[in-house]
Amino acid sequence: MRAPLLAPLLGLTLCLASGPVMAQAAKPPAETPTPVSPVTVMPPTQKPKVVATWPAGGQAVAPGVLVLKVVFDQQMTPRDFAYGLGTGGDTLNCLKTPRLLNDNKTFVLLCTALPGKTYAVALNPDAPGGRAFSNLAENRAEPSALTFTTGTGEPVTKLRDAIKAAGLGDLDMPVEEAPDAPQAATRTAP
Repeated sequence: MRAPLLAPLLGLTLCLASGPVMAQAAKPPAETPTPVSPVTVMPPTQKPKVVATWPAGGQAVAPGVLVLKVVFDQQMTPRDFAYGLGTGGDTLNCLKTPRLLNDNKTFVLLCTALPGKTYAVALNPDAPGGRAFSNLAENRAEPSALTFTTGTGEPVTKLRDAIKAAGLGDLDMPVEEAPDAPQAATRTAP
């Protein structure tokens, strides 16, 4: 008589024991992914180098409107730049902010130069931790300098002529137009 009771009791014990195991084996519902902002990891790069300038170092140019051009060997960050007065030269009168052209390697800066002067422009002058010409991986270019002179002949008076002298095209303007300010909505009384 014990054998018939033993079989159902054993079956009930197995069912009770396997319940928690079966519950653990069931997978919870899948979570939806959370969007995360993209992160760009740049490969190691060399420090950017100046490969060309206009005027070239030591060159004599016409006074007047001048488009200073600095070309680097790799793509640069548009908002990172530092220039100033170099040693042994006069202060060049320039706009505050250079423009990075569409090749992402060439900066241009609109300036005016007086006749019979020697100008010295420092690139990344003593800028530890501050703004500096930097590539896309934020490697800073080594500090350098550009020195040139102006003659006493006819001055350049048109921006178009200064752009041409710097070897630039019509699309390489040293300044960009600011976008139009939004018009304020006018209200009339009902």
